[in-house]
Amino acid sequence: MRILVFAFPLALLAACGVDGPPQPPGQNDTPPAGVSLSGEVTLGVGGNL
Repeated sequence: MRILVFAFPLALLAACGVDGPPQPPGQNDTPPAGVSLSGEVTLGVGGNL
């Protein structure tokens, strides 16, 4: 249950995008002023019974 409480906000953040909605390539060739973030988040759970 704790993992769901932790993973749900991360999934929402990844789904929304940190720097706004996705843009098609070539639509905005100049990068916006300021700070831009991009990356990938991976969450995995493993174990043995």
